[in-house]
Amino acid sequence: EVHLVESGGGLVHPGGSLRLSCAASGFTFSTSVMAWVRQAPGKGIEWVSIINAGGGGTTYAASVKGRFTISRDNAKNMLYLQMNSLKPEDTAVYFCLTNGQRGQGTQVTVSS
Repeated sequence: EVHLVESGGGLVHPGGSLRLSCAASGFTFSTSVMAWVRQAPGKGIEWVSIINAGGGGTTYAASVKGRFTISRDNAKNMLYLQMNSLKPEDTAVYFCLTNGQRGQGTQVTVSS
């Protein structure tokens, strides 16, 4: 059974940084494509970033490119999202995702 647990969210001022983590278990993490998605209040799910199984290939949504960095540690079954230069419009619940399944999410709020 796929089990994904996100952490690292919180309240941050505009321009600040956060690092999200996702602990994965119940599947072969090292051979799985992983992604981060987010859902802002009152809006649908928005894809943020994706990383291939080996970690050498990444893609980002235009809205976060240059500010966010996705990475993974296959030895620890961990997925990360480093978020810099945060904006109020980045406020959302962030989820890690694999094979159509996601965790419970972690809240990120960007506000002054």
